[in-house]
Amino acid sequence: MPEADSPMHKDVPLLGACARDAGTHFRVWAPAARRVEVAFEHSDGHSSGLVALQAEPDGHFSGFARGIGPGTLYRYRLDEGSAWPDPCARFQPCGPHGPSMVVDDNAHTWHDSDWHGVRLAGQVIYELHIGAFTPAGTLDAAIDKLGHLRDLGATVIELMPLAECPGRWNWGYDGVGLYAPYHVYGDANALKRFVDAAHQQGLAVILDVVYNHLGPDGNYLRQYTPHYFTARYANEWGDALNFDGPDSRAVRDYIVGSACHWVRTYHLDGLRLDATQSMHDASPMHILAELSCRVRAAAGDRQILLIAENEPQDVRPIGAVGDGGCGLDAIWNDDYHHSARVALTGRHEGYFHDHRGRAQEFVSALRHGFLFQGQHYAWQNQPRGTPALDVSAAAFVHFLQNHDQVANTFYGQRVHELTSAGRLRALTALTLLGPQTPMLFMGQEFVASAPFTFFADHQPELAEKVFEGRRAFVAQFKSYATDAAQQAIADPALESTFRQCCLDWSECDRHAAALRLHRDLLALRRADPVLSAQDARQLDGAVLSERAFVLRWRGASDGDRLLVVNLGDELDFQPAPEPLLAPPRAMQWDLRWSSDEPGYGGPGAVHPGQDGRWVIPGESATLLAAWPRPAPSPLSGASR
Repeated sequence: MPEADSPMHKDVPLLGACARDAGTHFRVWAPAARRVEVAFEHSDGHSSGLVALQAEPDGHFSGFARGIGPGTLYRYRLDEGSAWPDPCARFQPCGPHGPSMVVDDNAHTWHDSDWHGVRLAGQVIYELHIGAFTPAGTLDAAIDKLGHLRDLGATVIELMPLAECPGRWNWGYDGVGLYAPYHVYGDANALKRFVDAAHQQGLAVILDVVYNHLGPDGNYLRQYTPHYFTARYANEWGDALNFDGPDSRAVRDYIVGSACHWVRTYHLDGLRLDATQSMHDASPMHILAELSCRVRAAAGDRQILLIAENEPQDVRPIGAVGDGGCGLDAIWNDDYHHSARVALTGRHEGYFHDHRGRAQEFVSALRHGFLFQGQHYAWQNQPRGTPALDVSAAAFVHFLQNHDQVANTFYGQRVHELTSAGRLRALTALTLLGPQTPMLFMGQEFVASAPFTFFADHQPELAEKVFEGRRAFVAQFKSYATDAAQQAIADPALESTFRQCCLDWSECDRHAAALRLHRDLLALRRADPVLSAQDARQLDGAVLSERAFVLRWRGASDGDRLLVVNLGDELDFQPAPEPLLAPPRAMQWDLRWSSDEPGYGGPGAVHPGQDGRWVIPGESATLLAAWPRPAPSPLSGASR
């Protein structure tokens, strides 16, 4: 039987099991327990011994077990009673209900010593779900697609949550093991291999993390102490985490330690923080601010990205810590998506209620980010958003699709199924050429036919409750609330629901025009010095009609750019009393790019302002660049 040493090694992680040459150090927070032991298991489930941990003054228990190495299975036994998985386990080979496994965090040989991280400017994010990204649904299989993402022009891969959760398929937002990658996606080192390979391709990797609640199945934190949670704050997904009540210090360390672990151990380039509005904290230093400071320290010399999702559109998460903010880098802009969705589909029911998809909304979003910065929001009958006029354009993440927005349609339909090809090409151009940070959702670049619905593999009783909750959520859309629609909604627990969401990669060839469109736009975004500057201060805009508008970049020495967008019918804009349409002195507008190119499936590109007459094709986007006007020819027959 292994023996326990009492002194704690100074270089061990704050929590969990850390393998060392001579054994493994264990540390867990269990303030209500009188005695904590590490109960070791054989792979057949039989016990292989116990090691008692020593109590610390703050409710932690720790100890060093000699002779215990990587691959060892264990649980913590509390007060000589039941044994539970480690809340900070590095791997759960049999899922969240099974034993935890000791992992050597240094077992992987990294090949990214020349990788120095990533900064926000110039990035293009690509969101994906590992389980549905390839037929195999593993991290190793996803490595084979990294070349595709590089050639596409993506620069940052955003992985949907990987924290250990129950079942054979799951979106990841039911995570309960916040230090362990989901065992369905590969072994304990699979994520390291994926990140290492991505860095070799010049791609950064960030992880979507959920620190506002834990999933309903496999969460054993209450067995250690109820102080992980609080009833003082409402939370639509479960109990809120205790970030500011009694014993909250250890809870904060648990969450911040998870964030640091992902970045430090897996060389991740940052995090996307889910639903930050539900990370309730009235402490002098908000948990997000503490997290951002400590995670950046954990990254060392590497630059990382921290991105917030915040449904109320509060910009405090991206404000400087010294100014009362939380120090994150960027924030999702749902307003832009909602306006785009309404413009594409013509429907504004449910939470699209206050968006109309009009030209003014796009001009404002490209210039100022959020559309609602404190105005009344009828859907929620309260003000929405906070002032953000001084926030840099790159700090807003713009998208036409993401996992939520695709899944919140009737059948999990991709947006190309809900609109016309011309309108989609035009808004794709606006999204990918605008000064904000663009994000694509997996398969969007080749108009994937696979839907993306909500899926979660739970036990039958819980699965039925989840299905009921899903039906109730989509019922906020009047058309989805009908009896026929409710009966047609896919059951999240069925394997067929999950399998239909897996991408068909042969469509890259069959839908080559769409893929060419995205590649060309991202190449143009990189190469054009005016667009790549992402400087909304140099951007002006004007509305030409309810569905048509122009955006003009002041390019100084690189010349101006004019993006002409028409989401409606052909517009004969005569006369043209809009100054932004006039080229700079001694210049003319040169056709640089058009969504109507036949190679993209368009009818043929034309200059919308040829000879100064503005006739703008319907459902199109055209980029013009200021170019020196040819010198006039000498007058013939001039007298002496």
